[in-house]
Amino acid sequence: MGNSSAKWRLLSEGAVITRGSYLQGDVESRDALLGCAESVDQVWVSSVAATGGENHLTALVEQRWGLSPWYARTSARSGELVNSYTDPSRMGVDRWLAMLGARARSTDRLCVVDAGSALTIDLVSPDGAHEGGYIIPGVALMERALLLDTDRVRFDEDVDYALSPGRSTAEAVRHGVALAQVGSVATVLDSSGTRTPQLFFTGGAGDTLRKMLGRGGELVPDLVFEGLEVMARQAGL
Repeated sequence: MGNSSAKWRLLSEGAVITRGSYLQGDVESRDALLGCAESVDQVWVSSVAATGGENHLTALVEQRWGLSPWYARTSARSGELVNSYTDPSRMGVDRWLAMLGARARSTDRLCVVDAGSALTIDLVSPDGAHEGGYIIPGVALMERALLLDTDRVRFDEDVDYALSPGRSTAEAVRHGVALAQVGSVATVLDSSGTRTPQLFFTGGAGDTLRKMLGRGGELVPDLVFEGLEVMARQAGL
C-alpha cells in the first residue's frame, strides 16, 4: 500500500493465482480485490499509507472475509538482516521488505534499487547488516518540481527518458531527470568500495532504470511482496 493506491496478489500454496491494483475510492478496483477469492486464510500487508488508509483497508477485509489483516512493520532485525536505523520504525517498510526479499535471494553484498514514487537505494553487507541508503525524488516528482516551480519550463510533447542531451525543452527535462536517476545509482556503486554489490531493481521504473544504467542487475518486480512473505513466515504466519 502506498499513499494513494495499492498492489495485491493472491497466493495458493506459494503460487501467484491472480494480481491487481486497488485505488481507495475506486469501486471497480475495490470489487476486483474483494472478488479475487470467496475465502482467504490470511491477508498480509506492507503499508506506507496514512493510518486512515490502513483503517479503511482493514474494515474492507474484515467485512469481506471475517479476518484482520497482518501489517508488516520495520524491525531492528529480521533473520540475518540488521537495521542500521537508531529508530527502526522510521524506515519505510517497503524499503525493509525489498532488502529482505533480496537477502532471501542472495547472501552477497547487495544494492537494492526501488524506482517508484521515490528512488531508494540501499546497501546490505554480506553478513546482512544494512550499510545505509538514500531516498531521492522519483521520476514523476522530479519532473513535477520543475513544472511547479518554474514559469518557462513547459511542454506538451510526450518524449521518452534517455541519457542523450535534449534538443527541446521536453527532451531536456526528461533526459535530465533520467540522468539524475541513473547518475545517483552509478555514484552509489562507484563509491561503494572494492567489493561491488549485487544489484536488484524493483518498482515501476525499475526496468527502465536498469537498462539505462547498463551495469546488469536483476529485475524483481515482486521484490517487496517476496520480502513480505519472508517476514510473515518469520512471524510464524
